[in-house]
Amino acid sequence: MPKQKTRRSAAKRYHLTGSGKVKYKQQGLRHILTKKSAKRKRKLRKNGILSPAETQRAKRLLPYG
Repeated sequence: MPKQKTRRSAAKRYHLTGSGKVKYKQQGLRHILTKKSAKRKRKLRKNGILSPAETQRAKRLLPYG
């Protein structure tokens, strides 16, 4: 059976944890930061965890993840 191809766009966005959850970097911290509060920017630094429904979709794109 041939190797499966990983969706490179998904591989750059998502990372799997040891327990099988999918981590991602939160959006909104690249530019136009002056109007955002310090509290909001601080919360955006943390990684997000995908919901169970989105996790299934992401894992389909990452066959070897």
